[in-house]
Amino acid sequence: MTSTLDILTSVLVKNGLLTAFAVVGITMWVSYVLSARLTRGHLQGSALAIMLGLLMAYIGGVVTGGKNGVVDIKLLSGIGLLGGAMLRDFAIVSTAYGATLTDMRKCGVSGIISLFLGVVLSFVVGGAVAMAFGYTDAVSIATIGAGAVTYIVGPVTGAAIGASSELIALSIAAGLVKSVMVMIGTPFFAKYIGLDNPRTAMVFGGMMGTTSGVCGGLAAVDPKLVPYGAMTSTFYTGLGCLMGPSVLFFATRALIG
Repeated sequence: MTSTLDILTSVLVKNGLLTAFAVVGITMWVSYVLSARLTRGHLQGSALAIMLGLLMAYIGGVVTGGKNGVVDIKLLSGIGLLGGAMLRDFAIVSTAYGATLTDMRKCGVSGIISLFLGVVLSFVVGGAVAMAFGYTDAVSIATIGAGAVTYIVGPVTGAAIGASSELIALSIAAGLVKSVMVMIGTPFFAKYIGLDNPRTAMVFGGMMGTTSGVCGGLAAVDPKLVPYGAMTSTFYTGLGCLMGPSVLFFATRALIG
């Protein structure tokens, strides 16, 4: 019995990516069963799957004492590749095939305005939180504020304006918190903000910005909306990387001194 178990474990470890697909598939199946039986479909199965994934990552980190969640468990190491940047970006690009130019044109000026408004508002909120925690210099406030834009914009801005590694780590943490909040909160608020068509999905992506959070949240609402939100949120990250170390930092320094 022990040797059979060892052989099975060895096979699963050697085929880590296939194991990861199986684990994700089982998690999705369990989530949709729970959604149907416990909430009668009011809470999307995808949202439950996201929460289960976060819970598993937390438990994995606690059990192993590592830094990478369930990936630190040898049997589940393939999830690191499945959830890595390469396949994530590939998935986002593949969803773009579901977008139509007609729908994207309908977004028009409102999409552009949402991009700038989303970046500036996130930066201001992040900067205000930094000041509330006692940071008073322009570099610290701008770095943490940029982290609230996304966890990519924070490090880019921090590195450009000479922030310390501790500040850059804080900016990444701020961006991750935002991403998780958007991912989990979107299914709950979608019907209250009319998030049920391509145009509002693009505006939502432009306002929230965080690509992973927007894509995860929209997938729980309606997978067909993902490419629209993903497109503007990707533009948002690029715009944030341009504005963070330049316009927003200079504005912060002019105000703070």
